[in-house]
Amino acid sequence: MRREREEIITNKIDWVTVMIYGVMVFWGWLNIYSATYDEHQSIFDFSINSGRQLMFIVTSIFLILAILIIDMRFYEAFAYIIYGLIMFLLLLVPFIGKEVGGNRAWLGFGSFGVQPSEFAKFATALALAKFMGTIGFRLDNNIRNQAASFAFIGGPIILILMQKDYGTAMVFLVFLLVFYREGMSPFLLLVGLGVSVIFILTLLVENNWYLFGAIGAAWALVIFMNRRKKIKRMAVITIGAAVLVVTIMSVEFIFANLLEPHHQRRVMVLLNPDLDQLGAGYHVYQSKVAIGSGGVIGKGFLKGTQTKLKFVPEQYTDFIFCTIGEEYGWLGSLIMVGLFMSLLFRVVFLAERQKNRFARVYGYSVACIFFFHFATNIAMTIGLFPVIGIPLPFFSYGGSSLWAFTALLFILLKLDAHRMHVLQRL
Repeated sequence: MRREREEIITNKIDWVTVMIYGVMVFWGWLNIYSATYDEHQSIFDFSINSGRQLMFIVTSIFLILAILIIDMRFYEAFAYIIYGLIMFLLLLVPFIGKEVGGNRAWLGFGSFGVQPSEFAKFATALALAKFMGTIGFRLDNNIRNQAASFAFIGGPIILILMQKDYGTAMVFLVFLLVFYREGMSPFLLLVGLGVSVIFILTLLVENNWYLFGAIGAAWALVIFMNRRKKIKRMAVITIGAAVLVVTIMSVEFIFANLLEPHHQRRVMVLLNPDLDQLGAGYHVYQSKVAIGSGGVIGKGFLKGTQTKLKFVPEQYTDFIFCTIGEEYGWLGSLIMVGLFMSLLFRVVFLAERQKNRFARVYGYSVACIFFFHFATNIAMTIGLFPVIGIPLPFFSYGGSSLWAFTALLFILLKLDAHRMHVLQRL
């Protein structure tokens, strides 16, 4: 048994993905050092962020070894228990958690703190994979299974919203893509996309009657084109149009009463980039200046003037992409994007070649979570999305995020290494 485990770790692990992971973590560490550079301090100084990140990286290596050594059946057998434990920790946060950056999202133990919402991502992925991996599971035309699946992602969303961490709560909506992969109708995805577009248009358009008219005309056209179809389809189309109309009518209430003042300002800055460049728009404005100043090949490692002079607040966390853009330029940014795209394609490839649904659902969950973080973080730094505190995987500073992303990826690699053993048992 021991020899078999060693063979799986050394020969059957997907080393291409491991190498991509290693390059990203190492480059991220260098960028964290650059973002907080002080010529009088070493990169290995544990009193600064780069030194602490190094400790997080070392502990991640032990985490990886533990994941690979543990029997692969553990992750499926204890999926619900892991999910329940993380939900319990999320429930404790609003009461005993400590506030960091305006959000009460951390559980502190002396000087050490963890963010349970980061670990809720892989816990939810495991729980959903176990639920959807049951024999005879169907998501299409099964209201009970659909309701249970939505409950799995609704639980962490509600608990994280209680922490006022809207950005992290949004991450769990990406599981809808996994539902679609497993047979859910695309109706909800289309309605969700429509609601997002209508929400933004309502803020931009002064007269809402233009939007009502456009929705009415689109509804009439679609109904006419589907007039010979089943009444059920026409009812679904009508419900979708009604949801968009209700969205328009509720935007003002949501914006004024449900969003915090700083969230309102961030949305308005997104819609008007020149608004309040010394206040709510300061982060994004300085971020774009830093990225643009890098040119084609960048200014060089530790030579970014915007970075050295600390123009971008919290640059070592959510705005770490600014360091890459300024010091490595367009070329370095392209390489970083290429690394992420390679990782995403690799994860999807691993998910598709799994021999059971549990591993496949988990793999697609990993891909969707990484994609959301990657796309949203870069969109934030270049002003295409509101600033919502989404870290860039393996690049942004933070122990909780690094450990959680590492666990997400290497649990998949563990499952993939055993896929042939799963086939033999089946």
